[in-house]
Amino acid sequence: MIGRLILTYPTAAERFFIFLLLAVITALLYGMGVSSGWLTSLFPSLAGTFEASPRLGTLIGAIVITVIAAVNWKLLRLLPRNYQVVGVWIELFVLLMTFFYSFNLSFAFIGRKIGYLITQGVTTTLYISAISIVIATAIALAGAIAKLSRNGVIYGLATFYTSLFRGLPLLMQIYIIYLGLPQVGYVIGAVPAGIMALSLCYGAYMTEIFRAGIESIPRGQTEGATALGLSPSQTMMLVILPQAMRVIIPPTGNQFIAMLKDSSLVSVVGVWEIMYLARTQGQTEFRHIEMLITASMIYWLLSVGLELLQARIEERFGRFNVR
Repeated sequence: MIGRLILTYPTAAERFFIFLLLAVITALLYGMGVSSGWLTSLFPSLAGTFEASPRLGTLIGAIVITVIAAVNWKLLRLLPRNYQVVGVWIELFVLLMTFFYSFNLSFAFIGRKIGYLITQGVTTTLYISAISIVIATAIALAGAIAKLSRNGVIYGLATFYTSLFRGLPLLMQIYIIYLGLPQVGYVIGAVPAGIMALSLCYGAYMTEIFRAGIESIPRGQTEGATALGLSPSQTMMLVILPQAMRVIIPPTGNQFIAMLKDSSLVSVVGVWEIMYLARTQGQTEFRHIEMLITASMIYWLLSVGLELLQARIEERFGRFNVR
């Protein structure tokens, strides 16, 4: 019955669902107890009314926010698509900065510490992440080939490795490597321990990505390469992998970004990366929130850089699909 009404009156059905969505958003904002203080700052005459009935102020605030969001949506829809994307980014960034500004941050303190946070923290984070990414990629490629092998011993080693390192939390792996290896006579530094843990952990996850990418290539490609006289290694490097990269790159890029953020976990063993410095520098003047927000913005900018690099690599390999 409802489906028939939607097909008969599509415009009315669309308006009804939009109205229902706006009502749900308003109810959620009201349930969250959205503040009406910004309304009283714009319209001081309403202060007495809202003080006498706080729930009325919350309801009116929720309705006004919903109406503003709906009008903003309609205005953005009038723009070309690229301008819509830019407009949404600008608006959300302004809202995020407004949210941070409400914390009464000390920008002078941030200005004094951000240089050291970048020169020391970012350098260490990128150093650890870059080496870990290279090692994890090599491990993933070897692990994927091993999981595709018909040799039971090699397959068993690969499956045990991926099961173990995907099953243990990364933080636990860092502790086991840093504190456990000295128990068997091998003393390892904090930075090498962090690199080893990140490489082994993400190598296990990326093994499955590489395996799925290799298996996505039709078997006829391998048979054709064999018919041309290529060896198995040449077939893999020259025929299979270049085609599989179109499938491998998107999820692998996500793993790289996740690794960049998870490198903050090596701070638990005293590595002077971004998170460690943000925590220790914030303790000097009890300005923890300033340093945490600054560190989060640095991580975000680094992630955006990796996203742009990933997009360029995807575009490069995507050209092979163009007929």
